[in-house]
Amino acid sequence: MAASQGDGSAAIGIDLGTTYSCAAVWRGNHAEIIANDLGKRLTPSYVAFTGAGRLVGEAAVNQAALNPTNTIYDVKRLIGHRFSDESVQESIKVWPFKVVAGHLEKPMIVVQHEGKERQFMPEEISSMVLAKVKETAEVYLGTTVKKAVVTVPVYFNNSQRQATIDAGAIAGLDVMHIINEPTAAALAYGLDKMPTTDGGRTVLIFDLGGGTMDVSLLNIDPGVDIGMGLFEVKAIAGDTHLGGADFDNEMVKYCMRNFIKKHMKVGIRKDLKARRRLKTACEKAKRMLSSMEETKVEVDSLHDGIDFSETITRACFEELNKDLFSKCLEAVKKCLHDAKMDKSSVEDIVLVGGSTRIPKVRSMLQDFFDGKDLCRSINPDEAVAYGAAIHASVLSGGTSDGKVGDMLLLDVTPLSLGVDIKGDLMSVVIPRNSTIPTKQGEGLRNLLRQPENARIQGV
Repeated sequence: MAASQGDGSAAIGIDLGTTYSCAAVWRGNHAEIIANDLGKRLTPSYVAFTGAGRLVGEAAVNQAALNPTNTIYDVKRLIGHRFSDESVQESIKVWPFKVVAGHLEKPMIVVQHEGKERQFMPEEISSMVLAKVKETAEVYLGTTVKKAVVTVPVYFNNSQRQATIDAGAIAGLDVMHIINEPTAAALAYGLDKMPTTDGGRTVLIFDLGGGTMDVSLLNIDPGVDIGMGLFEVKAIAGDTHLGGADFDNEMVKYCMRNFIKKHMKVGIRKDLKARRRLKTACEKAKRMLSSMEETKVEVDSLHDGIDFSETITRACFEELNKDLFSKCLEAVKKCLHDAKMDKSSVEDIVLVGGSTRIPKVRSMLQDFFDGKDLCRSINPDEAVAYGAAIHASVLSGGTSDGKVGDMLLLDVTPLSLGVDIKGDLMSVVIPRNSTIPTKQGEGLRNLLRQPENARIQGV
């Protein structure tokens, strides 16, 4: 039986990804990935607006090359941000669609929809993806879906998390809990790999997806009674703007430079349709390079009727993205440092996210951990949704089999929390990586002369 509420509706887990989204449900003593109407287990996080209506998922991707300015993707890089944020301004440079500043600097996505110009908030676009996932789940399960656990990157701040909850509400979902993506993956891993002796295991989750990178260090402990399951997060690190899309963008820039150098056609820089087609070809080449030493990026009639063909070797790809790979490793080092642990203490290294299929990522991690084998026993594309479904089942009381009912999850704060005293003066009360739930109030009375005017915010 699916994890359900008293009214018969189901509770699901959703991995709302930058490039793809995935949903799962707990039933029959295990988590099931929910396939969409095309039989695929991943749904592109794309929304397209046309003269005839709105498209979501695969249908939106299929027409992107012909309708680049009205095909929206990577919205996870906008949600909860201010328009003036540096990361937003950098992303706008590579997107073919238009983003403008709205009320209180909220980024607004501008499209032509059914003959009229419309503006949408990022959470509205995300809600369209969530609504598609919800609809797919209801068809799959044959019942209504009202509640969900939705995952986010570890470094999402409160604004980004609240905007994700708001997106769920717009889609008709009651978001029971927001859970960090690597923590969800750890639940999926731990369910099948729960230690059978006291003391547990130290596990590092390395999650490199389409748009974000997260690292989480946990202790998975069976507790006094084997099978209860304590998942205690020790430290987290990551980057909300580092993922497979960034590797693609480096390839696109490289190919455009070569095209301009060879044909002296600088106009391609403003050719949005050409850029979209080139991006698609680069994404395909990136995947090919995971199993081949070299491949070709080929696009017929890319610009001004000129065909494009460029051979890219794996070594070239790695050189183009060497700075991004270095950032990945720095996050691992930071996570270990914050946990005050040596890399030799890590017993399992679990790979999550489609971008962990890149050979350089795997070799880099294996070299750093002195040749330790990397765990590939869970599907990197589905692990986060799988774990979210487990958590949804626990929260909804939708299982009586005991397999997940006794699990205890102790996460940590991704950012420090403090009291804004005056101007830029902030006193940290709860340091980042503090185990939650937590309470800290001692000393605040002496610190604040007017506590009623205090404002709590992340620093």
